[in-house]
Amino acid sequence: MLLVNAVAPLSVLLAVPHNPQAAGSCLSQYYYGTHGQQDVFITTDELCLSESANLFSEGSFVPLSEGSQERQQQLVWLQHEAVDPAITPATFVDEIDAFLSHLTTSSAPPADAANGEQVVIGTHKSKTELLHRTADSALISVDHDTALTLDQHLPRFWRASPLPASPVPFIPVPDEAVARVRDILAHLKFDPVVSSLVNNISVPQLRDDVRYLTGESPRSEIVSRHSFSQGVLIAAKWLKETFEEHGAHCELKPFLSGFAPNVVCSYAGSEHTTETVLISAHYDSRGSFGSVRAPGGDDDGSGTTALLGIARTIARRGVRFRKNVQICAFAGEEQGLYGSRYYAQELRQKGANLTLMVQADMLAYHAPGEPAQLGLPDRIGTPEVTQLVANLSAIYSPELTVGFTPACCSDHQSFHGQGFPATQVFERAGPIADPMYHNSGDLSERDNYDFDQIKSIAKVQFATLLHVAGFDLDEGDD
Repeated sequence: MLLVNAVAPLSVLLAVPHNPQAAGSCLSQYYYGTHGQQDVFITTDELCLSESANLFSEGSFVPLSEGSQERQQQLVWLQHEAVDPAITPATFVDEIDAFLSHLTTSSAPPADAANGEQVVIGTHKSKTELLHRTADSALISVDHDTALTLDQHLPRFWRASPLPASPVPFIPVPDEAVARVRDILAHLKFDPVVSSLVNNISVPQLRDDVRYLTGESPRSEIVSRHSFSQGVLIAAKWLKETFEEHGAHCELKPFLSGFAPNVVCSYAGSEHTTETVLISAHYDSRGSFGSVRAPGGDDDGSGTTALLGIARTIARRGVRFRKNVQICAFAGEEQGLYGSRYYAQELRQKGANLTLMVQADMLAYHAPGEPAQLGLPDRIGTPEVTQLVANLSAIYSPELTVGFTPACCSDHQSFHGQGFPATQVFERAGPIADPMYHNSGDLSERDNYDFDQIKSIAKVQFATLLHVAGFDLDEGDD
């Protein structure tokens, strides 16, 4: 049981492991989102805190000063990623303490001050406060410009997640939405046509596409796909045009000034229904501290390339979906899931009938000595959707060893937080093992970058789309 101080301060932040049961408690009215795998609540309600203590066996109880919640300030949760010890050298020293110390004396310039490329921390003064610190997390209060550029300066195994300015609804996935996925699970069986379609994804084309996104291809002008770079805008335009060339209707959807837009592509269903199935990846990237290079070959060029491979196969084989389908490439993921948060909120406000969504993030790294793998989220996501994806992997990609990963969290979290059934596919049933994670060396031409594994996981994502949306083929296609 989480112990609460007998005398609570004026305002406190409670950060506890994600627990959907909190949606039915008094704490739900004080919910500030899920960040990493932590549900965050801010309240002055001492009675509610005491009544809810039995919901949690662990967590952090953080007093907040009045200044930390000023209108011009942004609260940001910092979380250490789940990484394999093999990619942290014996001499590795976590730079987070130095980062936090430096942040209190200087901060980043506004997002557009670097002419669109990554920059180092400058001398733009701001009010910065460290409110909470553990071995693997921290809570800081910074100005809004600094909050938007934290990813450029954080040590590479840390991620930033901005808190909203006010409480947000704690929306569990509705029982009827879960029941719909369970019904799909109950009737799932091997389909030889689906098998033919998913195996039609082209590895040489996957290689060509990712090399364009990373800038390894001579025909590519992309140096970086950081969310504020010129290169990411080139990538957005190219993605839109490529998806459209293969039969999708696409739009670039801006969401926040300075950021690249989301690329949202749709296939209208042949049936008269609002049901929609969504698959996604993020196309922005993050490089080494102080470098203008952010090629993002694995994170998340691999997931974006998988979407392109699926779209090319849809066109090549003449697939026509019965239910509506969306393929989304999100921006702003590296700064705190900004692009997907805005889009998931938009869909919730519109009352979208989203059957499920599956996010692909980091599919390419194949750790030496290990089998090809599929990692599924161990906490954040809808268990029934995760089980559906696992079952489809066993049917259509039996070469993959399937298990759970603590690596958290990608854009599926935005949809999960809006009460949509969601899950993620990842390259490993375990923590992150890619030594080029958040590094300017994240290219495709390197050891253990496995295009066959990208295809195997893309097959699972595509099979999910085909089974859930339903499909027909143009006449003459076998």
